[in-house]
This record gives sequence, structure tokens and C-alpha cells, in this order.
Amino acid sequence: MSPSSAGLALPVADQALADRLERRMLLVEEALAGHVVSRTPYVTEAASHLLAAGGKRFRPLLVLLAAEAGDAPDAPEVVDAACVVELTHVGSLYHDDVMDEAALRRGADSANARWDNHVAILTGDFLFAKSSELTAGLGPDAVRIQAETFARLVEGQILETVPPGPGEDPLVHYLDVVAGKTGSLIATAARYGARFGGASREVEEALTRYGEIVGCAFQLSDDILDIASESGESGKTPGTDLREGVPTLPVLMARAAADPGDARLLELLDSDLTDDAHHAEALTLLRAHPALEEARRYVVARAHEAKGLLAVLPPGPVREALEAFAEAVATRTA
Repeated sequence: MSPSSAGLALPVADQALADRLERRMLLVEEALAGHVVSRTPYVTEAASHLLAAGGKRFRPLLVLLAAEAGDAPDAPEVVDAACVVELTHVGSLYHDDVMDEAALRRGADSANARWDNHVAILTGDFLFAKSSELTAGLGPDAVRIQAETFARLVEGQILETVPPGPGEDPLVHYLDVVAGKTGSLIATAARYGARFGGASREVEEALTRYGEIVGCAFQLSDDILDIASESGESGKTPGTDLREGVPTLPVLMARAAADPGDARLLELLDSDLTDDAHHAEALTLLRAHPALEEARRYVVARAHEAKGLLAVLPPGPVREALEAFAEAVATRTA
């Protein structure tokens, strides 16, 4: 990431564009803080908890960047739309932490750990309600888009909890989960930015598809980091998903390889990987397996596909920033 984008979650090489986005992100942050205020301090504290813990904020930033593809990037609706997607995302984190029984989120106590599951679930619901209230001010079509997005997000979360059906490819099932849980909201971030920034319908549709692909690639690159990263390199504990038995892209590709030489790996994957020795052995085998490189190639190919959609934009800083974001997602180390 260049110095000009040091304060942003997306790589932006053009100084003027980076400055504009940083100024607009300050407005988003200020607005977010206001939107989570309740009539009661207790609810405000719970709803502010994860927002105050930080996060990459690349969803609202993508709204702002996509708005630069239109002729009204400073429209107040763009800031509202940025808040809509971030409130929806953060609300989903409260629910995720309950489902995962997580103790930490963004380096702080999760809401369910600090309070309890009931408070965490209801706080997530409160944030979804605030997001819906804000969306209503953007018009009926925005409400429809938000409802469809939320349905896909929840459907993805549900599908994550159930195994593939009879005859269903586990990898296809997993990619559907990723598209719903992660891709759908990032697609809407790009759509909202383009729409409320005044871009053409052609640009809006292209950026929506771009957002979905980049969103999926972001999650899939996280899968690769879970296997490939060394301790401390990515800020994540290596093999966390592996230890918990969560299916990820490299693991599913290794299983799909059906190589007789993988008998030991498959045995380990089907065993209790909370055992440190088994976990370490499985991680070593996966790091040496061709599936890891296959997963990398797949993510890079998706990023290339996303960049191809940007041909509808004229050459310039906005297109370059969107291209750089796709590349950064595919090759990220954190």
C-alpha cells in the first residue's frame, strides 16, 4: 500500500483521491457513531462496542470509491449508504460471535463474552434495524436491494451450518456459502456507491459484479492465510479454521484431489485436530500439498476476472484503485 493510502483500507495511489476518501470516511465514522445511539445508555454501549473496536471498514470505503465513478460522489446519500453496509456488517458480527462462541473480536472482548448471548443477539438485531431505518431514507429500490442482500447473507450463514446435500459438490456448496455470507454485502457496497454517486446503469452493474467477486476472493484469501501464514505474520493464529474443522478452500481442494498419496492427510482431516500433534502434522501436509497453490491460482484468477469488469470505467485513479484493490485481496498477507 502506498504512503498516500496509509490511512485507508484500500490501496489508493493517487494522492488527491486518497485525500478525498479519507475526508469522506471521517464523515462516515461520525455518522456511524450517531446511528448507534439509543434512548438508553446500556443499548448504546453494547451497539457501539464493536464499532469502537475498529476494523478495516473497507465496505463503506468501497461505497465511497465506487461513488467516484459517478458525477456526484459527494452526495449525502453516499455517506448514508456507506453507513448502511457497515451497520449490516457489524450487526452480523454480533450474531457470528454467538454462533462461533467467540471470546474476542477485533482484539476486544466479543459482545457475548462481555455481556451474554441474549444481549449480543439483540444488539445485532438493533443494528440491523438501524440499518433498515437508514435504508428507508434512500428510497424503495434501496430497501429492496438491502432486503435481497440481507436474505442472501443470512442464507449463507445458515448453509454454513449444514453439510452439502446428497450428490452436491462440497466445494460448490462452500463457494455458495462464501458468496452469500461475504460476497453479497460487498457487492451491494459497490452497487450503492455507483448508484448514489450518479454512475450509469452499465457501470453500476459492472461494479456490483466486481464487488461480489472481490468479496468472495477476500474470504478465500483468508482461507489460504489460515494454512500458509506463519505465526504473527498475518495477525491470525495459523490453522485456526483447520483446528475447528471449518472447511476452507485449500482443504476442500485437497479432498477433491482424491490422490492415494493423501491417505494420511485425509485421515488427519477426519480426526480430532484439537490434538496439537495432529494439528501440526495436518498443517505441514497441507502447506506442502498442491491444493494450496491451486487455491492461490483460483483466487488470483477471480481477481483478474474482477479487474476485467472495470473496462467500463475510463482510465484514471478510480479505476486504478479498484484494480489495485482486487490485486491486494488476491495476494494479501493480513
